[in-house]
Order: sequence, then structure tokens, then C-alpha cells
Amino acid sequence: MAKQIDDKHGLARDHGLPGKLIVVEGIDGSGKSTQAQILKQWLEAHNVPVFFTEWNSSPLVKKATRRGKKKNLLTPTTFSLLHATDFADRLSYQVLPPLKAGMVVIADRYAYTAFGRDTARGVDPGWVRDVYHFAIKPDITYYFKVPIQVALQRLLSARTKIKFHEAGMDTGLDKDIVRCFELFQQKVLDEYDRMTSEFGFEVIDATLPITTQQIMVRKIVMESIGDVVRRGA
Repeated sequence: MAKQIDDKHGLARDHGLPGKLIVVEGIDGSGKSTQAQILKQWLEAHNVPVFFTEWNSSPLVKKATRRGKKKNLLTPTTFSLLHATDFADRLSYQVLPPLKAGMVVIADRYAYTAFGRDTARGVDPGWVRDVYHFAIKPDITYYFKVPIQVALQRLLSARTKIKFHEAGMDTGLDKDIVRCFELFQQKVLDEYDRMTSEFGFEVIDATLPITTQQIMVRKIVMESIGDVVRRGA
């Protein structure tokens, strides 16, 4: 069981910036990225300035991460620290400036991805939370919840194979990549379920039709930060 973050942690208090931060989370195959893009288009159609950012996209550590993954050089702790470095760079240059300018930032994965994946790889959950003490609290965090088998089917229908680290093959849970995916992603899913009450996730049933999910997403936006949308329109 992870220790609860204290009041000094960035995720425990409102960021106080002019803009709004919307985060989408969920296991691979949950459809969260699709929902994030549709939401982005909807907000832009209402003349709301939007900046989009995604996990593991900082050029600062991309080369090192790619090399480490390719040669399987990364321990769970090293993996965690590389992603924390990536996150810190993205927060500094892709998240905070647009928020200070009053924009809506949509983040496809946030610190919670690290809390889920790193813990599933055996890293101490309290330690991971401490590493991300500088993270700011999102205004809305969506958790697109989907059963493992549904996620797996979606991924296999979209491409020919499951990725090595996506399946958690580095954990040694199973030699079969599909079975390892099921075991690893279930661990991640369990962590997301535990985090739901801790961080106040807005849970969306990701097995519902895409349009139904988006209606729910927009309803939460209007209830939480509707003034931003009305101001843009």
C-alpha cells in the first residue's frame, strides 16, 4: 500500500495558474489517446486555446531511453528516473508555460502513469511519489478503465504485435509476451484502481462506445471548468 502524499506535495494542492490542466490516464489499449484528441478538437472548435503533450516525449532523454530499451539495460529504478527526468522537462517547457498563458493543457499520461507502471515493476510506491513531488495537481484527471482482455484485443487488432516493455517483459513475469502483458497490465490496472480515490480520478467506462465516452468527458469538463469553454465560445 502506497503512503498518502502529504500537503507539501504538488499533487495535493491547486496549482493556482490561469490555465487548466486536463490529464488522461489508463492502461495501454484503453482508448484514452483517442478521447484526448477528440476533446482537443472539441475545445478548439469552441475557440479555447489548447496545448497537447504526451508521455515520454521530451528530447532531453529520448535517445537514452530508446537505447536503454533496445539493449534492455534499464533496471526498474533507472527506468523510473529516466521517465521522471522526461516528465520534469515536459512540465517545465510544455505544461507550465501554456498554463501561465491561460491555455488548456491536455496531457496524455501524467505522473500517475509512473505511479502505476513503476510500482508494477517493483519500485517502492512511496519513493515514486516522492520523486514526483514537484508535479502540479491537474484540474481534471480522467481514468479510462478497461478490462485487460479488451485492451489486449484492441492492441492486437491495431498492430501485429505487443511491444516488449508494454508487455512488461523486462519484469520476467512470463516468457510468453501475451501472457506477460496480461499479468503486467493487471498490476498496473490494480494500481490505477487504488489511485482513483487517492487522487480523485474521474472514471470513464472505456468499454462504452467512443461517442458515449466523449459525452461523459465533455459533461465533466463543463461541470468543472465550463467557464473556460463559455469564455472561448
